[in-house]
Amino acid sequence: VQLQACGGGLVQAGGSLRLSCAASGLTFGSYHMGWYRQAPGKERELVATISSAGRTYYADAVKGRFTISRDNAKNTVDLQMISLKPEDTAIYYCTADTIYSSLMKSPRYWGQGTQVTVSS
Repeated sequence: VQLQACGGGLVQAGGSLRLSCAASGLTFGSYHMGWYRQAPGKERELVATISSAGRTYYADAVKGRFTISRDNAKNTVDLQMISLKPEDTAIYYCTADTIYSSLMKSPRYWGQGTQVTVSS
């Protein structure tokens, strides 16, 4: 299984970014997908998930600003981020698991991460 994330970068506070993750080596439609992030000096945290059925979950810190979506035909999962804040600065990781509870705690598969930096 390979998860290739892209779309990170440097943006000013209040700006937007869209992360995309291309998955390969798996039956994509059978997997629950998620995004985690890790800021410098902090623990990795769950940002958002989307189940194989399309149900979504968001951490309180991003609710109303981030939107997760998936395209089962393209094997991709995206994270649209608006109204970005400096505290959103982190490395963002795409994750996958066939068990939803595992995705929420300790996903089986991780991508390499993409850096998001929000300047004040």
